[in-house]
Amino acid sequence: MSWLESFILGLVQGLTEFLPISSSAHLRLTAAFAGWHDPGAAFTAITQIGTEAAVLIYFRKDIARILSAWFGSLFGKVPRSDHDAQMGWLVIVGSIPIGVLGVTFKDQIEGPFRDLRLIATTLIVMGIVLGIADRLAARDETGGKHRAVRERKSLKELGVRDGLIYGLCQAMALIPGVSRSGATISGGLLMGYTREAAARYSFLLAIPAVLASGVFELKDAGEGHVSWGPTIFATIIAFVVGYAVIAWFMKFITTKSFMPFVYYRVLLGIVLFVLVGMGALSPHAGESAG
Repeated sequence: MSWLESFILGLVQGLTEFLPISSSAHLRLTAAFAGWHDPGAAFTAITQIGTEAAVLIYFRKDIARILSAWFGSLFGKVPRSDHDAQMGWLVIVGSIPIGVLGVTFKDQIEGPFRDLRLIATTLIVMGIVLGIADRLAARDETGGKHRAVRERKSLKELGVRDGLIYGLCQAMALIPGVSRSGATISGGLLMGYTREAAARYSFLLAIPAVLASGVFELKDAGEGHVSWGPTIFATIIAFVVGYAVIAWFMKFITTKSFMPFVYYRVLLGIVLFVLVGMGALSPHAGESAG
């Protein structure tokens, strides 16, 4: 991998990690469209450490408060009914599904799941799911001619059941094209949470899963065509760009709909199907050399 490739892939990772459009799919597609080797699951997981570092800094006050309350609850210094203490446990509970499924389907994630036809399918299907969830949220927020405005749930109402459902939604993102934030935000909206609450918990829930995945894949870094230098460089680029995207996205969702991302996902999936169907792009482009 050249330094130019690592710069562009790091940029793509930072731009797409927190948007509901799938960073893993965009890394895969960028390489395929450019005629590069597939960067692979290890490169993707490690560069995600950069974007999660951005989450740690952006939400540092929330994270510090949750960790303090959680540790305090272990020793009886903080009531276990405390919201922040419960949030710590809920993040742990929500991280279980992706951990179990990630280890179980590791070979599929690094192989068959990276087929461009599967990516096109997940882009479209999950785009439609996000669109439905967004419409339901908008209907509750604005009401209608014969419908009163319905108050949506905040994170203070998050319980074990919803935390586990969030976790199952996040686990779906093991398939490129699903999108970690897209799946968890969709799940949150369908369960009745506000856009801001769904997005905030999505980012917090991703921290242990992404960091663990990145550390787990460190042993595979430097193998094949991807070396340590470009991987670290891409991770740094992803961190810088990712921080700016978080700040923008959290402001965007307070007043805007997710529909632009829905249209983008569906259109990209259709274009991808057309290109593969016409033979202009191989569904396994770059894999053999990856």
